[in-house]
Amino acid sequence: MKSLLSVLFFSSFGFSHSSFAAEQRPNILFLLSDDHSYPFLSAYGDMNVKTPTLDQIAAEGMKFHRFFTGAPQCVPSRATLMTGRSPVAARMTRFSAPLPRDEITLPELLRDQGGYYTGICGRSFHLDGATKIGQGAANVFEEHQLKTFIDRVDSLNNCPDPEVAGQVATFLDKKPADKPFFMWANFSDPHHAWNAPAEFRPDPASLKVPAHWPDLPGVREQLADYCAEVNRVDRTIAGVLEELKKRNLMDNTIIVFCGDNGMAMPHGKGSLYDPGSNVPFLVRWPGVVKPGGDSRALISAEDLAPTLLAAAGLEAGSKMSGVSFLPLLKGETHTPRKHLFVERGPHGSAPVQADMTNAGYDLARAVRSDRFKFIYNCTPWIPYSPVDSAGGQAWKQMQEANAAGKLPPGMVATYFTAPRRVYELYDLEADPSELNNLSGKPELTKIERELRAALAEKMILDWDYLPLPDLMEGNADKRSGKKGKK
Repeated sequence: MKSLLSVLFFSSFGFSHSSFAAEQRPNILFLLSDDHSYPFLSAYGDMNVKTPTLDQIAAEGMKFHRFFTGAPQCVPSRATLMTGRSPVAARMTRFSAPLPRDEITLPELLRDQGGYYTGICGRSFHLDGATKIGQGAANVFEEHQLKTFIDRVDSLNNCPDPEVAGQVATFLDKKPADKPFFMWANFSDPHHAWNAPAEFRPDPASLKVPAHWPDLPGVREQLADYCAEVNRVDRTIAGVLEELKKRNLMDNTIIVFCGDNGMAMPHGKGSLYDPGSNVPFLVRWPGVVKPGGDSRALISAEDLAPTLLAAAGLEAGSKMSGVSFLPLLKGETHTPRKHLFVERGPHGSAPVQADMTNAGYDLARAVRSDRFKFIYNCTPWIPYSPVDSAGGQAWKQMQEANAAGKLPPGMVATYFTAPRRVYELYDLEADPSELNNLSGKPELTKIERELRAALAEKMILDWDYLPLPDLMEGNADKRSGKKGKK
């Protein structure tokens, strides 16, 4: 009898402890803008935009300068954010792919292991397969029940940006009182179409043009359009935060903000240069993250899910390759990443065509360290064109300037040379715009070899379908005219 009573006592204690832990777990609000490159927040000192709402989140928490998405495109990027794995490992490099059912996501783990009430709202989350693939392909999704997100969360609602705050309010009204919540709110801005009202649009003449673009009238006009979208999403997010304030939820909620990939302009969305995947990233967590935090640690989107799970007191998913940076948020000792990785695959659902550019189809991989980046282009014969903005006046004027011989050599090499180089290497300290390809330089052989080896290891561990890059075993001697070792 004594043994039985002991078992009952400790079982009861364990249950109560678990319930107490669940009640103390923080709520999580994940805010995701679309096509939003770093540093387009005024919190980063970018004077092209005015983002007071997001600036306040940064001031009350921590801002990160070097957070990189898993891909410079929406579908694979979001797959990484939700699974803690690369798009390649999660089998999500093609837009028309639905997230495989056996890939377990952040909200599922929070719900099933942490007792969270979970939801997704706003712009399409992009992980149930593309919608513009033709009825025949769409029928396959239905026949084989490939759309899974209705089962992965408690609440699922797509809606335009002006309705997001209302959807969040409805979600919170339905949340059981004894459960913490996870809400992933998606926004279309600053994605095309760029149609923000004039009140949000800065004067094109006042803008600072990034060094990877030529200073042309069309570039300034489109940059102003883009900044207007950033300014508008800041106000939209203010409405969402107001819903938390009404319910006194700001003090016990982790607020995370980031972009899903970079802006749709040359060097941005769809490219493996930093503006394609380096996005704003902010974390506010009262009582844990000290206000005014500022980090330049390399953070991969693979790291987000493990970090939020750790913040909830939960283990990372068994297949997650990301590493929690919770110690960094808490001001504790943190070992930063040595490398992070970004992949590029097909874009959209357009079929391959004879005259296509790499805006629609490209296969490439990149590895980045603190100072250097190595890019591996597997389809270099396909000429460059910017994703989603090839028809805009900025690109058209850049093409005209190139035809007239008015662009500097770095821009000509980057945008208008075909075939493109298979290998690219950039010193990001000396050349932050990534316009001077150093691949093959003898003085950088050791660095390039290390980056190639790191990329090859990642590709092997992720079961990548592309051929591995040349690991330069003996190639340095060949370049210098010496005989390689046999």
